[in-house]
Amino acid sequence: MGPDSTDALDRADMARLTAGDAVALNSLMDRHAASVFHFLCRMLGNEDDANDLAQETFARVYRARDSFRLDQRFGTWLFTIAANLGRNQLRWRSRHPNVSLDASSEALDQPLGSLLPDGGPTPDEVAGKTERAEAVRAALRQLPEEMREAIVLCEWEDLSVAEAAAVMNTTPKAVESRLYRARNLLRERLKNWL
Repeated sequence: MGPDSTDALDRADMARLTAGDAVALNSLMDRHAASVFHFLCRMLGNEDDANDLAQETFARVYRARDSFRLDQRFGTWLFTIAANLGRNQLRWRSRHPNVSLDASSEALDQPLGSLLPDGGPTPDEVAGKTERAEAVRAALRQLPEEMREAIVLCEWEDLSVAEAAAVMNTTPKAVESRLYRARNLLRERLKNWL
């Protein structure tokens, strides 16, 4: 399904939702919940917070359904809501630091069989891939918030620079500048992995 057909379905579902058909929200969630969750995971670096905020994003879509204009792209509007919630969470975290005593990683939470299937990668390859992924996540977390948001929207969520600018409430030129600086910082921080 292409972006134009998805956008048409989104607008139709928002029209139904605005008219009082609450079931239309399920269709929107089916199409967009995973991408909103992954966007928030990358932005926040925490799956639990991302899951909570993804749910809150769709709750806000429902509450703000009357403010959606059918001439705008739903995806841009949706990611704007998610990005605002993510920014608020990051600000809250900066005022309320939390030290985690949980030392587990994503790889340790998975059964060994799923990490090392028959004929699959060797333990060294799995460890290397896990280390590389953690290095990328750590480098991403170290980026300033505006750069991190730009890189996540454009690189992982495949939004255009113009769409990212709308989500971030800035100009496309500012997004391009943030992307350029973020890519350079990531290249520098990940030079051992490149």
